[in-house]
Amino acid sequence: MSRKNFIIDTSVLLYDKNSISSFPGNTVIIPLVVLDELDRFKDRSGLLGENARHVNRFLDSLRSKGNLHKGIKAENDQIIKIEGLAPLHIPISLNIELGDNKIIGVARRLIKDTNEDVIVVTKDINFRVKCDALGIKAEDYYKDRVVDDKSEMYQGYTELVVESTDIIDKFYDNGFLETDHFDFAFSPNQYVIIKCGKNSLLGVEKAGKIVGLHESSFEKIKVKARNKEQKFALDLLARQDIPLATLTGLAGSGKTFLTMLAAISGLHEGQYEKIVLTRTLEPVGKDIGFLPGDVDDKLDPWIGSIIDNYKSHFKDLTYFELMRKKGQIEVAPLAFIRGRTFNDTFLIVDEAQNATIHELKTIITRVGENSKIVLLGDIGQIDTPYIDALSNGLTIVVEKLKGEILSGHVNLLRGERSKLATLASKVF
Repeated sequence: MSRKNFIIDTSVLLYDKNSISSFPGNTVIIPLVVLDELDRFKDRSGLLGENARHVNRFLDSLRSKGNLHKGIKAENDQIIKIEGLAPLHIPISLNIELGDNKIIGVARRLIKDTNEDVIVVTKDINFRVKCDALGIKAEDYYKDRVVDDKSEMYQGYTELVVESTDIIDKFYDNGFLETDHFDFAFSPNQYVIIKCGKNSLLGVEKAGKIVGLHESSFEKIKVKARNKEQKFALDLLARQDIPLATLTGLAGSGKTFLTMLAAISGLHEGQYEKIVLTRTLEPVGKDIGFLPGDVDDKLDPWIGSIIDNYKSHFKDLTYFELMRKKGQIEVAPLAFIRGRTFNDTFLIVDEAQNATIHELKTIITRVGENSKIVLLGDIGQIDTPYIDALSNGLTIVVEKLKGEILSGHVNLLRGERSKLATLASKVF
């Protein structure tokens, strides 16, 4: 296989600090303008600043092995090079001061000077389109992508049709079924609907058996599931042997509502000592620092869905505020979660579809003993630049952990907020 030249954009390096090492047997080229752009991020807090600093340190460590301009042989038979600017190769119709256009100039010069493939790798959709318009090969950064199409995504449950009711009768007689009754490879904790004519049963895979679901209400808080997917979700949220739960679904499907009630119930039953709410701060153009008040005041706009769901069920926020004052309910920005450990905690990550896999890894690895973490999100509503329905952290967590006994997933298909909300989610 011939060596290729991959030009790495800033968006890729900020998305994955180890992306430079992801092109074995090829040449990785970092244009000088990318270093300038990284420099603007190095003093930031959170993941972006950390990634920028990591890349800078990594490149600096390579200098002891040779000259970055000439190219340095690295692991995996890679050559890593820093390329200077090529203003004469930028098309005359483009602004030569823009970073993307400077990278285009580098790409066009390399295409002219080498017989090897030259490919721009960027998370920026518009940049890829611009490259294509100029005849430059461009692609997304695919290392984290685990599925190629949304239709292939794991739903967390399956429907099986059997020819005889004997299997269903056996389930109700014995309380379980062996999975080897079916010509189907179940994932751990996968939910199942088994049908025969008008007869059916709902169950979940546990250690090679199909067992029944928990009751559709918690011990301290009564809640009625409105559809089978919500029944699966309630079961998943109630199971203490599954510390990581993921719930996806369109707006109004009940993800946040059911999770909040499960958390409050677990707190009342003494299973957990506190509830921690967190999410990525992808607002409408404002940073947390521009909002007045303490951290709770600043974060109230981002946890509005949690507060609305609590008020909807309990009709009052007095006890919610009391729990916040006692420290039983804590709001923690995802950007400031590093270094903490959450023991005896029900941890809710709302709008998880807006997080990268690297951000979710940071928070999942914070989970300690006797804790449960629930990731919620609608992969059809992504506000973060450079990620989509297939590359966001929530999708990757679902797909990579579907074979693990410590994880469970349910995709909620039906909206229950209102007929209008459901219609809007589907049509628009």
